[in-house]
Amino acid sequence: MHFFIGNKEERLAKRLQGGEKDALKDFYSLYAEYLTAVCARYVTDEEDLKDVFQDALVQILSHIREFNYRGAGSLQAWVSRIAVNQSLKYLRERHQKELARLSWDVPDEEENDDPPISDIPPEVLQEMIRQLPTGYRTVFNLYVFENKSHQEIAQILGISTNTSCSQFSRAKNLLVKKITAYNNSKQQPR
Repeated sequence: MHFFIGNKEERLAKRLQGGEKDALKDFYSLYAEYLTAVCARYVTDEEDLKDVFQDALVQILSHIREFNYRGAGSLQAWVSRIAVNQSLKYLRERHQKELARLSWDVPDEEENDDPPISDIPPEVLQEMIRQLPTGYRTVFNLYVFENKSHQEIAQILGISTNTSCSQFSRAKNLLVKKITAYNNSKQQPR
């Protein structure tokens, strides 16, 4: 989802870089909800989410002069990357043991067929993802939403590539179970 058409995004970036006060209001009204949702993919505690969002906002505004406009969507991509990085920084600081814990102690589950998700509201799917254990959720989000490879995820989180693959597989299997249960509950006569 892009918030701007044409050069409005570029103008907002230039206004922010120029320190224009109204630009901060415009930026906040356009991006606050989006950036909160980006951070919420990684941080589930509401109070921590507010802190991570605020830290991301501070980073964005502190480094806005370093931003180079590269076409439609580039500001959104740049602020998203900062929000993800702040979320990962939080996870590393607060959940390092959980993220780094080797996952070989739990046997791999058999791969399930993907259940249909077209009838599930996006907010329900998002909540299912938020309910995943921290390590699973983090790997899943980086792989699915940030398009990172397992090798990149391993480097970012300080885990092995095999652990990234395994945690992604387990996250996917847990989601399949949650989605199947949701779909079955909607098919039950009341």
